[in-house]
Amino acid sequence: MSIELRNGRDLTRITRELRRMGDKELLKRFRKELRTAAKPLVPAVRVSIRNIPSSRPYTTAGLRGQMAKATGLQVKTTGRQASVVIRVDGRKMPPRSKALQAYMEGIKPRWRHPVYGNTNVWVQQDPHPYFFNVMRAGGTRARVAVNRVLDQVSKDIT
Repeated sequence: MSIELRNGRDLTRITRELRRMGDKELLKRFRKELRTAAKPLVPAVRVSIRNIPSSRPYTTAGLRGQMAKATGLQVKTTGRQASVVIRVDGRKMPPRSKALQAYMEGIKPRWRHPVYGNTNVWVQQDPHPYFFNVMRAGGTRARVAVNRVLDQVSKDIT
């Protein structure tokens, strides 16, 4: 039996069936395998963030460092919708920098800020996409890995 994941609804359907079967160990292993399949994308995003051009060197205390720290992976197999999410979480960013990742990626159209806190001098900064390029490149490998996990689980079920 071979299962191919096409979208998030398929993952939700498979997770719901595993919960319905009542095998908690299999569901736990499934969640762990999903995490393992997506895990390589997190360091790739962090490296991409570190490589954003800047006139200052990279430090963990700087904005790029804060973005790298805020990057994480979440696997959810409970509730109405199952998901594997990699994101740069704005809630983990310092105050007044909660939307920085969206401006840097270019999702938000215009990024204006004062020059080093000088409220009289403002500049508009160009975006430096760092996230979706990595996801496109690594997403295919992750999808293949997730499909491999689904095949393993389906073999265990049958």
